[in-house]
Amino acid sequence: MKKVFYIIAVLAVIGLIGYTLMNNKKDMAATAAIAERKSEAIPVVVTAPAMGKMDKSFTAQGNFIPEQDLTLLSETQGQVVKIYKDNGDRVKAGELLAQVDAQLLRAELVKAQANYSKTKRDLERFENLAQGDAITQRQLEDARLAFSNAEAGLISAKKRVADTSIKSPITGRINQKFIEVGSYLSPTTQLFNIVNVDKLKMNIKVSESQVGLISQGQKVQIKANAASNETFEGTVKAIASKGDNSLNYNVELQVSNPSDNPLKAGMYGTAYFEVADQREALLLEREAIVGSLQNPQVFVVQNGSAILKDIQVGNVQGNKVEVTGGLDANTKVVQSGQINLKNGTKITVL
Repeated sequence: MKKVFYIIAVLAVIGLIGYTLMNNKKDMAATAAIAERKSEAIPVVVTAPAMGKMDKSFTAQGNFIPEQDLTLLSETQGQVVKIYKDNGDRVKAGELLAQVDAQLLRAELVKAQANYSKTKRDLERFENLAQGDAITQRQLEDARLAFSNAEAGLISAKKRVADTSIKSPITGRINQKFIEVGSYLSPTTQLFNIVNVDKLKMNIKVSESQVGLISQGQKVQIKANAASNETFEGTVKAIASKGDNSLNYNVELQVSNPSDNPLKAGMYGTAYFEVADQREALLLEREAIVGSLQNPQVFVVQNGSAILKDIQVGNVQGNKVEVTGGLDANTKVVQSGQINLKNGTKITVL
């Protein structure tokens, strides 16, 4: 009887232990589910844009454009026998670049020179005869016409010979060479692309509120994104009298390039316009911007989620960025924690 009692007691203990384990397992599963739901919400710190004071000084971006960019075309025909300059070489205006075979053209020049000399002597003789009425007026006019034609032929022959010596019309560097020794040229064949970067232009756009703050001849500090921290001097050369549909105005800057030409055509640069005054602006923490200032975005808080939104920005002042579009004052914006966010991610505001 005792044995039966012990068996029943053991079974009861085992059942109790099993029941307790099952309850613990359910509690653990419930706790894990709650933790999982909580972990779906990413903790973030938020901020909001607010009105504040900002210097009227502003920046504008643009690309550097060469003052002169010339593709030299052939004015003659014939075979190239010599090339004196290659890609990257610096050339001066009037410097010889290439030579085209000119033997036949020189022979034509000799013939034109002889014809010119003959018609000149004939004209002188006819003019002497005309003074004594030894020839008719028509004969004198024919002699003058023959001389004019010979003179024109000589000028043309000299020009054709000169065109076989291809010279640079501007000072600059050979950006691209299109011909080789042995190439056969025809009129309008591309020869060299020559770029002058001793002085560069930079075309920028400024808003209607900024265009009144600059004047022609004003000095501007310019930095190139690809260069070091070196600053270059620019001058406002021209200001558009008419804005575009977005009320932006074209401004042309002239930039002095040092003798070693560190600035290259096509580089992206930033011009800094210093203005000793302040204005009201909607300011946002720079840390809240996702990506670059060229394509700025922020995560705004909507119904417990982070929504990625494009915005427009203006000047940067310290750790503040001017917001010119896409946000209103007091809109909640994620300031930190964006690295874990995607568009529509659930968030918890710390």
